[in-house]
Amino acid sequence: MTIIAQKLQNSLQQILSHDPWYGPATYDIIDNVSFEAAYELPPGSVHSIAGILLHMLGWTQEVTARMNGQAAGEPAGGDWPDPGHPDEAKWKQLIADFKLANVTLAGIIQNLPADKWDAPTNDARNREMGTGVSHESLIEGLVQHHVYHSGQIALLHRIVG
Repeated sequence: MTIIAQKLQNSLQQILSHDPWYGPATYDIIDNVSFEAAYELPPGSVHSIAGILLHMLGWTQEVTARMNGQAAGEPAGGDWPDPGHPDEAKWKQLIADFKLANVTLAGIIQNLPADKWDAPTNDARNREMGTGVSHESLIEGLVQHHVYHSGQIALLHRIVG
């Protein structure tokens, strides 16, 4: 594994399951959310916890596809898919799918050839879509995305918890 891959892998794992300096890891946050709380939409909120986690899952899968050379687009299920009605099994599956998507991405990070990290992804630069950046910037962006939305989930959980 290259130095860049190790750095990015460490960053991803730090925020997902280790001890980030700013607060609890993403997996600790979502593992403590009940399915009832996950689907509750507090007054004034646009998204539920389940909706935010679906969004995070979709973008993790989209970044994985881009790392594999696919052209950029919105996630297959859409940017903000509807989480549907509260369902305990569905919530547990969503958490499992999110964790698996990050394991899959970690494998790609570990195996990406050194000369690819500075190379642009398979798209022209479009700031709104996050395309045309280097593979390194793409992973850094996803880590930032995870941190941002993990904070939202933690705050929503305090409200509906």
